[in-house]
Amino acid sequence: MSTSDNEKSTTLGRLKRYANVTSAVGGLAARVAGERYLGIKIDRDNHAKVLGEALGGLKGPLMKVAQILSTIPDALPPEYREELSKLQADAPSMGWLFVKRRMMSELGSDWQKKFKSFEKQSCSAASLGQVHKAISIDGQDLACKLQYPDMQSAIEADLKQLKLAFNLYERADKAISTKSIHKELSARLSEELDYKREASNLKLYSGILKSEKNVFVPDVIDNLSTDRLLTMTWLEGNKLLDWLELKPNLESRNNVAVNMFKAWYIPFYFYGVIHGDPHLGNYSITDKEKINLLDFGSIRFFNPTFVEGVITLYKALKTNNSRLAEEAYYKWGFGKLNKEMIEVLSVWARFLYAPLLNDSSEPISQLRDGKEGREVASKVHEELKNIGGVEPPREFVLMDRAAVGLGSVFMRLKAEVNWHRIFEDMIEEFDINELTKKQIQISNYAGINIDTLE
Repeated sequence: MSTSDNEKSTTLGRLKRYANVTSAVGGLAARVAGERYLGIKIDRDNHAKVLGEALGGLKGPLMKVAQILSTIPDALPPEYREELSKLQADAPSMGWLFVKRRMMSELGSDWQKKFKSFEKQSCSAASLGQVHKAISIDGQDLACKLQYPDMQSAIEADLKQLKLAFNLYERADKAISTKSIHKELSARLSEELDYKREASNLKLYSGILKSEKNVFVPDVIDNLSTDRLLTMTWLEGNKLLDWLELKPNLESRNNVAVNMFKAWYIPFYFYGVIHGDPHLGNYSITDKEKINLLDFGSIRFFNPTFVEGVITLYKALKTNNSRLAEEAYYKWGFGKLNKEMIEVLSVWARFLYAPLLNDSSEPISQLRDGKEGREVASKVHEELKNIGGVEPPREFVLMDRAAVGLGSVFMRLKAEVNWHRIFEDMIEEFDINELTKKQIQISNYAGINIDTLE
């Protein structure tokens, strides 16, 4: 196929992609409007399945957005949330002609001479790009992450579709205001297109986790990286589901769970930074039960006051202190809340914090499972509607996603860990001034200007 033919194919594929998604979103619009204004009940389960199928084979940000939204309570009706949560990060990869053309545009016409070998078939393909294994001239195993073409226009179009869906949902249901959620997703997705920024994020995490012997982060190969190509050292490991097929014993599963907890929350509580995507494809497990942390496109800095608020809320829930809870929500960015709102929000907070509040080694599935989560979310949803709704702060999006996502991983592991004691040890010497100092130091080390971050 010639370059022009390939471009036509790409354009036609993109048009078909948007036709499918627009049809699904448009159908949702019509059905929600009918249900809201005409009293016509819709088959949400069936329509959610259609929407999931329309999104399922996509390359592009809308699939990633759907995955994120599926973890945020009441950002979508429960039928849609459940269907979209099934979406996987892996998507069909682009062919060798595409790869050669993209690599040439990033590293020049002699790009193949810069590698000892470069595998034609990608080893993984996701929403914004695909990864190829390669070997450097000096024999080092590498992972080359290559961005798909026209992702900026795809993001802009997808976010318009998302805004439409949000607006339609809010007309029918005002329990959750989605403005901040849309703004946060827009900012984070735009950042994920910048592979130079992701390279800085990798250096950031290398600095943060350098003393953690059980968590590994790839090294960036600067001379083989560009805005749309990120070349890193290859980290060998098994995907979680493959590792579980080996039937590891409880001690091994507990070790992996604790290592994952540290990989996500040491950066947050000591540096005010979080890896916002605990998807199964974004880490692997070594033969010694250590964690390879991957994909650093979705990294967020938090104001130290927000981090303090997360700890304050834990203490408020632990002591049933409503005044302290009000202070915590204010630090989170909820603004002025009345007593009713605080009580409703704390119902969901208690569900999220349950593993940290319980001083035992019970599996998370016994403390909070999917069915209970849906029941709690439904209760919170109804109560929020009754009191006029609430707008979650932007910071809530990735923080909640990490908590829910990691919880689901720990359930898969059937881990039996006393998270309460690990968490208590982690926050025992929390000092907001020390966190602020460390955040500045580590951002300077990675070359990231946190003053310009939203």
